[in-house]
Amino acid sequence: MKFNQYMIDGKKVFSQFDYTEFEKVESNRFFDNDEIIYYLGRLPLRQSRGSFCICNASDFGLVYEDVSLLKEPTDNPILPKLISEKMGKKQIMFTNTEYPKWRKKLTDSFPSKWRVNLLALGDVGSTLLIGLKLLGGSVIQQVGIYDRNESNLMRWEIETNQIRHPFNDNLPTIKAISHDDLFECDMFIFCASKGVPSVESDVGDVRMVQFEENAKIISTYAKMARQKGYRGLFGVVSDPVDQLCYTVFRDSNTDNHGNWDYKGLSPEQIKGYGLGVMHARAVYFSRKNIALSHYEEEGRAFGPHGEDLIIADSIDCYNQENSLALTRMAVSANLEVRKLGYKPYVAPALSSGSLSIIKTIAGDWHYSANFIGGAYMGSNNRHHRSGIELERIKMNDELEFRIKNTFEKLRDFNEKQN
Repeated sequence: MKFNQYMIDGKKVFSQFDYTEFEKVESNRFFDNDEIIYYLGRLPLRQSRGSFCICNASDFGLVYEDVSLLKEPTDNPILPKLISEKMGKKQIMFTNTEYPKWRKKLTDSFPSKWRVNLLALGDVGSTLLIGLKLLGGSVIQQVGIYDRNESNLMRWEIETNQIRHPFNDNLPTIKAISHDDLFECDMFIFCASKGVPSVESDVGDVRMVQFEENAKIISTYAKMARQKGYRGLFGVVSDPVDQLCYTVFRDSNTDNHGNWDYKGLSPEQIKGYGLGVMHARAVYFSRKNIALSHYEEEGRAFGPHGEDLIIADSIDCYNQENSLALTRMAVSANLEVRKLGYKPYVAPALSSGSLSIIKTIAGDWHYSANFIGGAYMGSNNRHHRSGIELERIKMNDELEFRIKNTFEKLRDFNEKQN
């Protein structure tokens, strides 16, 4: 491969493409030291990410995105030694120049401790808040909270700021904020919800029942993020998580007439937090059956927080029958709690919400939904300074078929909303 080298906005940039508007740089030390460098590439708008961490040599030749990004690549071209070393240290960001705001990626950064703002303090939001307060001290500086009910807002501001260690306390400060300040943060978390079916209701996929009403609410905040020029992460916890992520992407990137202009959030700024609890439920049931006990160490979860979930019992030795059984158990777990007369919000708020959000900020592996090829697809992933790394696995043909089927359903659902 032959690369051109540039300095753009004070950052080291290289590409296989010739960008004539920028002056080329000749330097034998271009790839030295531990700073992030940027690779300029071209991928289709609305069907691909604006940026990501380059982790495989095949990423340099990427021309489109689909679920093959979750598979171990079979064809890895030979790279120059210095570039290969840089890639191994996760210090190269792919920057998609098809997006109009691509140059902003060169100056994006996050602090060592984040400011997180949380919208809505219902059952899920308040439980998630407790988790962030108790567990987020190493990575979160402050959690800003907002709820339309002022008494509820002040209750949680008072209560959570009275949670502390007796000495040497480093738990995050909780601060009641105004509606206008919701996007003054490094990460915004959407927990608002409307139309949650009662525990007595007889519905199949409870999550999809909520789509229409929650889409209306989240659209308001997608447009607000656009208007504010928001540069942080937009986390979606409300159901249906994966479909609402796409609503945020679409509505922050369309004008008042519904035309796409790509002036809002980049697709990778939006993350869905629903898969963590599905993995946790699969672990719960696998511990009850010796034949499934290997899942905790060998298994993975993919897809949405709902009926099209994919549980793989093992990525080393995949078994279709075991995997389908675990999937059914994980999908129906929430219905079992509802039959007992309770809304199943505690495990989702903590496993999908608090714990996964903290892992995101810390740069650790976790489950969340990220943009791939026109849909938000849940998988194991982690954040580097250079962007998101998706875990790539050796994929059994039966597992690949299931993942492709779910991906196509998510993508087709989104296309119908455009």
